[in-house]
Amino acid sequence: MNIYRNNSKWKTILGIFAAIIIVASLIYTNFLAGKIERVEQNKMELYAKALKKLDEAQENEQVDFYFEILNSESTIPLIFIDNNGEIRDYKNLPAEKAEFEDGSFNLEYLQKELEKMRTGYAPILLEQPEEGPHQLYYRGSELLRLLKWFPYVQLFTIAIFLATAYYLFSQARKAEQNQVWVGMSKETAHQLGTPISSIMGWVEYLKMSEDNEIQSIVPEIEKDVSRLELITDRFSKIGSRPSLEKHNIVDIVQDSVDYMERRSPKKVNFTTNYSTQVANVKLYPPLFNWVLENIIKNSLDAMDGKGNITVSIAEDANKILIDIADTGKGIKGRNKNIVFRPGYSTKKRGWGLGLSLAKRIINDYHHGKIYVLQSDKNKGTTFRIELSV
Repeated sequence: MNIYRNNSKWKTILGIFAAIIIVASLIYTNFLAGKIERVEQNKMELYAKALKKLDEAQENEQVDFYFEILNSESTIPLIFIDNNGEIRDYKNLPAEKAEFEDGSFNLEYLQKELEKMRTGYAPILLEQPEEGPHQLYYRGSELLRLLKWFPYVQLFTIAIFLATAYYLFSQARKAEQNQVWVGMSKETAHQLGTPISSIMGWVEYLKMSEDNEIQSIVPEIEKDVSRLELITDRFSKIGSRPSLEKHNIVDIVQDSVDYMERRSPKKVNFTTNYSTQVANVKLYPPLFNWVLENIIKNSLDAMDGKGNITVSIAEDANKILIDIADTGKGIKGRNKNIVFRPGYSTKKRGWGLGLSLAKRIINDYHHGKIYVLQSDKNKGTTFRIELSV
């Protein structure tokens, strides 16, 4: 069972849908910008024609209409240059930047604006009978500039919104998952309590028997009862902060290795490699052993009952490194980052909570790290646990 494969499909579909919306927005905005651009070009051509008509107008000719055209243009920045390339006039640029206090042109500023205009539209030629040809340079209005930037601002806003929504959703989902885990764990511990108490009562009854065969199996039953009590204690601690105390990490790890080795197929070989013999680490043994047993059990499942499991302990820069390596099937590259998510499992049975709980126990309770150090197909996987000394 792997609920995250379905989630990945939905994420892909939503990603494609979002990309379609963004592309459609860009295309439509560029379409609108193109239309406004053409309108402004037509306005400039009309502006140039009005100037020409004013220059050609006779003394008694009515020119109010041409002045109205010229005065109506207040959005498109313009610069006029003469046949020598010198700036003669400007329009729709901020006067406080284009002119000094004495009214003279700020040629440095106007020249920079002229260079920007030259990279845009082709200039409009204005024939002046006496002074020779002038050129009218212009660039898009502020509205057009803002419209061209709008899809990118929109994209940034959408990205911020989606990131915030995803973060809040993830936190809410994580809190909900935590509540489910805690409730399930405590309910399991509660349900186990009654049959364990009953079994303990039956053990005491069996102890009174004079049958030698019964007396020989009572210690084994007591071991199983102790194991059930340990499991119940583990479940009861989920959701509450266990008290951490210093323990020799080698002894704790070896206890788990011994326990799992006795319950593993004979074709599985266990090897230990401890480069440090005494390393005291703050931990809570019942939960920490649970993590080790979960990882080793996953290794056994991955090897189909035969292979090698190597458990190593090393100390590096005030950290204890615990590696559990197997010779199993390995983990696919795309799954290495999701094996610790609740619901992930390659088995037909199971809820996929073992490694998820292991990560919580190591990260949240022991302030350490657990991750897949290495994994190769049909060669095996190595899990690493890091703990501070």
